[in-house]
Amino acid sequence: MVQDASGAVVPTANGGAGRDKKLGFFGRIALFFRQVIAELRKVVTPTRKELVKYTLVVLGFVIVMMALVYGLDMAFSWLTTQVFGVPGKTA
Repeated sequence: MVQDASGAVVPTANGGAGRDKKLGFFGRIALFFRQVIAELRKVVTPTRKELVKYTLVVLGFVIVMMALVYGLDMAFSWLTTQVFGVPGKTA
């Protein structure tokens, strides 16, 4: 079995004889670092324009979620006060 360029495992013509031997401890570490470097080569750095756009989208989403949580907090606070009354105040 061998990996092709897309990372899919493809069987070899000879059934993988000699290719499927177990790697030692340091061999597995070396393989891991080779795979990490191969993945890092696939990373595409965004342009400045894209980075600004992504940042604004994230900030906008965070603001909307903050407003939603704040609104729910106020609504539940009001509802709790209506159901249980004001703490420390007797009727």
